[in-house]
Amino acid sequence: MPKVRRPSHANSWYSGDAATLEGEIDKWMAAVKPEPGLSARAIIGPHAGYSYCGHVMAHAYRHIDPSKFSRVFLLGPSHHVYSRKCMLSSQVSYETPLGSMEIDQEVYAQLRATGQFEAMSQDVDEAEHSLELHTPYIVHTMRGQPFKLVPIMVGALTTDTEASYGKLLGPYLDDPTNLFVVSSDFCHWGSRFSYTYRNPDQGQIWESISWLDHLGMDLIEQGDPAKFAAYLSQYRNTICGRHPIGVFLNMLQHCSRPHRIRFTHYDQSSKCTAPSHSSVSYASAVVTPA
Repeated sequence: MPKVRRPSHANSWYSGDAATLEGEIDKWMAAVKPEPGLSARAIIGPHAGYSYCGHVMAHAYRHIDPSKFSRVFLLGPSHHVYSRKCMLSSQVSYETPLGSMEIDQEVYAQLRATGQFEAMSQDVDEAEHSLELHTPYIVHTMRGQPFKLVPIMVGALTTDTEASYGKLLGPYLDDPTNLFVVSSDFCHWGSRFSYTYRNPDQGQIWESISWLDHLGMDLIEQGDPAKFAAYLSQYRNTICGRHPIGVFLNMLQHCSRPHRIRFTHYDQSSKCTAPSHSSVSYASAVVTPA
């Protein structure tokens, strides 16, 4: 039997009914007016329940022209398994309620040959939501266009290993038929996340969170991994995809042409006004050749 990664978070984080899911994504995508000249080579988008962040994801996916791509690299953080490396799926395809995606075994063989990647078991793969939450949007966006998927789970990397993986993966960005999707939520604020930083000069708690997130987003837009790493060291902002973002920023240092990162939308799950409150922030970005 082929080894297939099942959509284990369907019916909880998003609808498992194909018609309902299709309709929701159609609605969110239709609500986004594409910005002229903004055609994505890569995107950054969140991975929470769709009721919280589905509309934010659309602000990234709406700028993808599927006819340009035959391969999608998907980079997401590990929430459940600790590793100092990046990890590859042991499956041959990823299933979603909207259809399946074949994993590109040729690229996987190239990556395995470097000796820098570990293998995920099916249980580890299916427990992680940061990759799965993007898969229905990828299938929806790429529908009608033949393509293969390259899922990569990014472990708890150091800045040095982020740079190493960026150097390894950067040349793949030179291939114009490769699309990169980077999965990350932004600030997880509240005692349940063990993070309650507040800048009182910024007003209400939710306004301080927004200020903090936008400070990081501005640095990501600059494309400088060292500046982003210094920001994380200073503020400890709980950006769960900080390592995939760090890898991607380093990739930009190792491809043949410059790229421009632009954030297109930002939202929070709730507006915190008291220490007992909590929220998670979501942002979308589009990366284009400069």
